[in-house]
Amino acid sequence: MRGANLLIQCLKDEKVEVVFGYPGGMVIPLFDAISRDGGLRFILPRHEQAGIHMADAYARVTGRPAVVFATSGPGATNLVTGIANAHLDSVPLVVFTGQVNVELIGNDAFQEVDFTGITRPISKHNYLVRDPETLPAIVREAFHIAGSGRHGPVVIDLPVNVCLTDIRTPPATEICLRGYKPTITGNARQIDKAAKIINAAQRPLLLLGGGIVISDAATLVRDIVEKTKIPAVATLMGLGVLPAAWSENLGMLGMHGTTAANLATTACDVLVAIGARFDDRVTMKVAGFAPRAQIIHLDIDPTSVSKNVPVAIPIVGDAAHILRELSPRLTPQNLSAWQQQIAAWQAQYPLTYARDGDTIKPQFVLEELSRQTAAGATIVTDVGQHQMWTAQYYQFNAPRSLITSGGLGTMGFGLPAGLGAQLAAPEKLTVVVTGDGGLQMNIQELATMRRLNLPVKILLLNNEYLGMVRQWQELFFAREYAFTDLADNPDFVAVAQAFGIAAWRCDRPENVASAVAQLLASPEPALLDVRIDRHANVLPMVPGGKALNEGMTAAGEWLKP
Repeated sequence: MRGANLLIQCLKDEKVEVVFGYPGGMVIPLFDAISRDGGLRFILPRHEQAGIHMADAYARVTGRPAVVFATSGPGATNLVTGIANAHLDSVPLVVFTGQVNVELIGNDAFQEVDFTGITRPISKHNYLVRDPETLPAIVREAFHIAGSGRHGPVVIDLPVNVCLTDIRTPPATEICLRGYKPTITGNARQIDKAAKIINAAQRPLLLLGGGIVISDAATLVRDIVEKTKIPAVATLMGLGVLPAAWSENLGMLGMHGTTAANLATTACDVLVAIGARFDDRVTMKVAGFAPRAQIIHLDIDPTSVSKNVPVAIPIVGDAAHILRELSPRLTPQNLSAWQQQIAAWQAQYPLTYARDGDTIKPQFVLEELSRQTAAGATIVTDVGQHQMWTAQYYQFNAPRSLITSGGLGTMGFGLPAGLGAQLAAPEKLTVVVTGDGGLQMNIQELATMRRLNLPVKILLLNNEYLGMVRQWQELFFAREYAFTDLADNPDFVAVAQAFGIAAWRCDRPENVASAVAQLLASPEPALLDVRIDRHANVLPMVPGGKALNEGMTAAGEWLKP
């Protein structure tokens, strides 16, 4: 079978249904094979970076590896940001890039780049296929690596002559990678030690990370919380593991976490981190992070354990497997004093914002969106102030209900990711919350949205600024708003309508509820341009170099540790 046709058969054997990609000279054989086969749905974006963000969101919603095609040279390099984004957020992708003929590699041929060299630091693994007969085994290995252990992107650089060669080796069925054996089941002794420490704790706290979502372990976490009443904080990627209304749910911790979550993390005596990697936006000043706590860390990636924060009890393995063993060993304790202290912090330092004036407060818009989508929706965000307001004020009640760029913080992620999320779950309402800066980075995907007639709803929080940078300039750079003013933005309603998207504007607080309702009720793709308070800030906030108990509250007051 010709290499391109064999590759399509390999993808179908992996249960792939949708492929995202952009044509080019070195991948014409692949696109020809896809078109003639007809067994895969192909999604054509308007830019390669948008295509990989679509695939990223598709993989997050489905939990399965998604597939991306791009041609050699600039087509491949346009995927770099998306590969890095998936790598940091542990998203399983299999990325195929075209390459020049094998005999031309290294000769600086037209549109040749060393893509395996470029992507080695930002992918879980990568391949350059030199021998056509190895292609079936490589594809099988790539899907196994991408979707097992700590998930991540795998790159396959595919010379065009491999696609045109007749290959005798059939698709691979068995796989055995001697150097790759992820630990799934946690060490029984470590689990016993952890249970004893948790049961003896007076101020225990759970830290819920994105690994719980990836492992489909949210139900196990909820069972433990219901049984023990241990309070919990979440990373950005862990939002939705616990329902927002549960009293044990203190919300997000970190730079823009709730003050109660940050103070609880500082005061706890045992911190159980599940599927979280302790990145700097969570820990802030590492020396001041959970200083009184014995830290128990459950994670499938051994390189993440004790990497950023010293850990007393490491347990390497899949979160669901470990929690099934840990849960029966946990016993309810009297935590009334701890619960009362947390309730006092919540009462003293609530999430709040000024509700006066005639400008639209972005927090109010997110509260209204949350109220009107309480029945369930997939919320996709871009990156910036609107992302943090969404994390703070939207009531997430289910895993995989928030799709956002966490580790890399990629502006331009929101719109294409919203399309990928809608394709992955067409029966669900999908809302993209974005800002005027982020939207313009991949605004061309309005054409893809219209062509596919995807009923995605875009909620644009428009403050005519690069808002998060402006906030830092206000607070820490003496209000020198250098190059962050976007007052010369285009008319987004007119732009959306030019793409064939229904669009309208809201600029009065009293019209927010009806405008959001109109957006959500639209049966077609739609955009709502909400003109928010230009100078609204994301609070609470812990500045860089400060500990979690040294930040600014939602009321704009500095904590005194």
